[in-house]
Amino acid sequence: MSLTQNKPVIGISIGDINGIGAELIIKTFSDVRVLELCTPVVFASNKVINFYRKSIPEVNFNYQSNKDFNRIAHKQVNVYNCWEEEVAINPGQLTETGGSYAVKSLIAAVEALKNKSIQGLVTAPIHKKNTQSEQFNFTGHTPYLKNAFGAKDVLMLMVAGNFRVGLVTEHIPVSEVSKHITRENILSKLNILKESLAKDFGIDKPKIAVLGLNPHAGDEGLIGKEDEEIIKPAIKDAKHNMLVFGPYSADAFFARGQHHKFDAVLAMYHDQGLIPFKSLALTEGVNYTAGLNAVRTSPDHGTAFDIAGKNKADTSSFLAAIYACIDIINQKEEFKENHKNPLRKLGSVVMGNAVDEAIEENEG
Repeated sequence: MSLTQNKPVIGISIGDINGIGAELIIKTFSDVRVLELCTPVVFASNKVINFYRKSIPEVNFNYQSNKDFNRIAHKQVNVYNCWEEEVAINPGQLTETGGSYAVKSLIAAVEALKNKSIQGLVTAPIHKKNTQSEQFNFTGHTPYLKNAFGAKDVLMLMVAGNFRVGLVTEHIPVSEVSKHITRENILSKLNILKESLAKDFGIDKPKIAVLGLNPHAGDEGLIGKEDEEIIKPAIKDAKHNMLVFGPYSADAFFARGQHHKFDAVLAMYHDQGLIPFKSLALTEGVNYTAGLNAVRTSPDHGTAFDIAGKNKADTSSFLAAIYACIDIINQKEEFKENHKNPLRKLGSVVMGNAVDEAIEENEG
């Protein structure tokens, strides 16, 4: 089945059942125009969906309950019941139950993604504290997905239109960041980023900017040694097979709008990349896991317990994550088609040029 001719089946994990995930799902897919672009499968339970549907009475949201991927309804929302039991729902509260059922949903959705029962996955927000267990000992979606798919490395890539920021390190204490800034790690992330920009975003020769670690990118070694001894040599190595530049001082880079000159930016640590990204992307940001052999996106915000259950959630970032998931699925398929037989395509181009020249000669 060609995904360029058929709308993709997109899985949605519910996130923390006490957060805003269910509200985002109900509001987003109550707009039938979204259903023309994809077929959503929500991994949760009817009871959770019905609970939150009552808190949004003005929204007309219908769904089909389904546990058979061969019988998915392609013109409406499908709810795949991951559990049947009654579960205590306490909007806005951080509870063990909220975390454990978020994990149940995520595990079921990822299993469906691995089995290709769904073509992409959009994850609603989880909370890192109440999801921790022997079954789920991860600091977030990205490391879990890396482990689940057996990937050697992945890249947390924040996307808002043509503005893209990747991270060398993710959810680790600032005190530990510098020891993870190695030539090998930087090169690994750069290679993933370059490949993702080509395959997932259709950019043949992407230009990538790399930020320094220290203030003023180290001021030539006066403020820390990492920029001179690690980051610059890594960039030099990477220049052999990609267009990469830097290291740039992080504060001046964004303040001067230099990110507009590049297809992506590689930041050294979480807040260095996400503070400017969220400030500039506003509500349109999407978190994409580059480097997987599957497509996963998510909104760039958290569980928002302070507004959960109050019908105040803004769907902008979640909707952007849906659109990004669809676009990347289609772009991957297009890239795959275009690179199936490059010699044949080259021959077609040459033949086409020859025909054009012959026509021009006859007309002359």
